[in-house]
Amino acid sequence: MREKIAILLDEIHRFEAESKDQLEAFRIKYLSKKGLIPALFDNFKQVLPEERKEIGKLLNELKQKAQEIIELQQECFAETTQKKIKIDTSLPAITFSGGRHPLSIVRREINSIFERQGFVIAEGPEIEDDFHNFSALNFPADHPARDMQDTFFIHKYPDVALRTHTSSVQVRVMEQGKLPVRIIAPGRVFRNEAISARAHCIFHQVEGLYIDKDVSFADLKQTLYYFAREFFGVETKIRFRPSYFPFTETSAEMDVSCNICGGKGCNICKYSGWVEILGCGMVDPNVLEACGIDSNIYSGYAFGMGIERITMMKYQINDLRLFFENDLRFLKQFETLV
Repeated sequence: MREKIAILLDEIHRFEAESKDQLEAFRIKYLSKKGLIPALFDNFKQVLPEERKEIGKLLNELKQKAQEIIELQQECFAETTQKKIKIDTSLPAITFSGGRHPLSIVRREINSIFERQGFVIAEGPEIEDDFHNFSALNFPADHPARDMQDTFFIHKYPDVALRTHTSSVQVRVMEQGKLPVRIIAPGRVFRNEAISARAHCIFHQVEGLYIDKDVSFADLKQTLYYFAREFFGVETKIRFRPSYFPFTETSAEMDVSCNICGGKGCNICKYSGWVEILGCGMVDPNVLEACGIDSNIYSGYAFGMGIERITMMKYQINDLRLFFENDLRFLKQFETLV
């Protein structure tokens, strides 16, 4: 058996396949169930006991060498096939259609309208401390918004949370003491809410702030009248309703006539003919003082709106979750928009 093993080992060493078919024939000849090497293993039981250890070792080495030769030459054929593939670099590239996300489209339009009125864009961190997110904005220590049910607090840091509004950006700008201030703060915010067709734990806001001497509620109304008619159309009707916010006094909510039913009543406006789009008011003197601004000299107004709600009205979208699901069937509808 030693001689047979030596002969086969010599044949294997000298073998060099010229094609894949020849390599496969080699594998069948030596390693298939009826091949030469398995046949030697079948005859192994006839080997004398005192020789089995040595013969067994030689058989295993023979089989291992045959497998190595096959694997090595298979890799050579694979590399040769890859080298034959030619790439024509002069061909035009594959193009992918795409467009802006509807929230980005609306955010840019909102920014543009306020920029035409002299507002500049300000940004701030999405992870905020208690002072900038709550205390400086006149939130009492026991205010429900501080509860874990409404706010995502950072683990092990009870005074740090994901911002619940972009009003924190307004605080940071006021702290700088560079007056007058006329900014809008667009950005992403987070609240611990159940996800549904009308609510989400992540959404987007645009908040505005104007601080100067002798700023009045009339200035606020004129700014928002201009925005609503530029965005929704000159025929849009606007109304203000008294409201309450910790950081403004006087406070109000602004409604616009429903652009879907024309004010006649539908399920979007809950058959009232009106849709609330934002909250606003005069900056509370406590907020000014907390940011180092003398409330006896300066006054200001602030407003804030949810971009998702505005977008749903503009494009008549009835499920807020569509904005976050990245469904191409939904997104492709906005490819042609700018």
